[in-house]
Amino acid sequence: MLSLRMRRLLAKLVPIKFNFSKNKSTGGCSEIPEEVMEEMEAGFKNLCYSDSKSLLKKHLTREVFDKLKEKTTPTYNSTLLDCIRSGVCNFNSHVGIYAPDPEAYSTFADIFDPIIEEYHGFKKADKHPASCFGYGADFPDLDPERKFIVSTRVRCGRSVKNFPFNPCLTQCDYAQLQTMVTKALGNLCGEHAGKYYPLCEMDEKTKKKLVAKHYLFKEDDPFLEEAKALRYWPLGRGIWINKTGLPFLVWLNEEDHIRIIAMEEGGNLGRVYERMIIGVESLAHQMQFNHDKRLGYLTFCPTNLGTSIRASVHIKLPSIFNDRSTLEEVAGKYNLQVRGTHGEHTEAVGGVFDVSNKRRMGLTEYETITEMYNGIQALIDAECKKSAEMERKAKNAPKEKPKEEKARDAQKKLEEHRKAMACKCEPKKDNKCGTPKKDQKSEKPKKDHKSEKPKKDNKCEKPKKDPKCEKKKDDKCEKKKDNKCDKKKK
Repeated sequence: MLSLRMRRLLAKLVPIKFNFSKNKSTGGCSEIPEEVMEEMEAGFKNLCYSDSKSLLKKHLTREVFDKLKEKTTPTYNSTLLDCIRSGVCNFNSHVGIYAPDPEAYSTFADIFDPIIEEYHGFKKADKHPASCFGYGADFPDLDPERKFIVSTRVRCGRSVKNFPFNPCLTQCDYAQLQTMVTKALGNLCGEHAGKYYPLCEMDEKTKKKLVAKHYLFKEDDPFLEEAKALRYWPLGRGIWINKTGLPFLVWLNEEDHIRIIAMEEGGNLGRVYERMIIGVESLAHQMQFNHDKRLGYLTFCPTNLGTSIRASVHIKLPSIFNDRSTLEEVAGKYNLQVRGTHGEHTEAVGGVFDVSNKRRMGLTEYETITEMYNGIQALIDAECKKSAEMERKAKNAPKEKPKEEKARDAQKKLEEHRKAMACKCEPKKDNKCGTPKKDQKSEKPKKDHKSEKPKKDNKCEKPKKDPKCEKKKDDKCEKKKDNKCDKKKK
């Protein structure tokens, strides 16, 4: 099947009729095949009837859908389906929309603008300020003793001018981009100098090793796959790793054309930020990036527009781990995004969170890092306060017995309980002579206590003999003896 771009070229050279849909809003024609329109309509209906909580579902009304469904971008012929395909397939998406090319943000502004406003707080009338990185030295180490921050990472995305984004890139585009970017990376010097590793030449063992070190991206992202961002994988994909110093990386054609990353263990945000600045500006001197006067730097995902900077830390917050109110309060105040240890849709293992800046639009790079820096400091303060409060409560609370002592007490109680149950099951005996108690009905009426003589304790004494009985016994014995003697005589 011919690509849309090839079909457009053939239409000029050969008189072949294609099934065009009229674009009522512009009065022109848009090359949207019938199967694409059907898929778009079906996807929209599925989204409407789903339980998705994405921003796409919230803002893509029937009115907006009908207004945009016949539009295409001027240069790359991208449709609304190219924008919403991932969101109508993955109902667990938070945003649910991608830009297939730089022109999509203006062509489909009726859906992109409200989503951008809700996510970034960046209104349609707002304008992104000019770039200003400042200096990393302005941000001292947040956690010199390394009690809280495990690692720090700062990255930004860039898309190369005159190229569409992943869904519209051809095999030739991928090869051309890889050549262009690796040539620029080869000119880096100092701690940024390194080596490029193309993904198609990398063995599985090396891939797993780099993924485990959080150096390499994964290739099984369902959101990117549905957005057609993983086409021709692994062609044109790779990673630049510096040879000396602290880690500096560049991802090629993962989500954006370029991802510039600096990272290290601990909480020295300023040092990591400075290393990223040098890398970004070095590449900017050698190539042009897609930039819009109102939106700032253009990227594949609208969440990365503007500065495109995401600064994040892995931070241990065991005391406020279950105190969601405190966590949300600080996050809301400083526009932080709190996720699980391994990113979105994951759990915080051992109370370790991935915390990053949420806002990337309407403020400079320096202001973005400042807001992030203050937010992390506030989280550390909240953790210390909560920890001290828990310690005070623990001191005032009664001391608990050790586990071994608790186990012994429990065993003792169990044995006592068993004995008590055994006693209830056994027949009751008379305390004095050990014979079972007689039935109350058969018992004789009690004698008057006054006439009754006090009884002595006869437990150890022999019972007294009756004199009458003794005489009878003697007579019998004598008779027996006499009979025996008579028999002997005879």
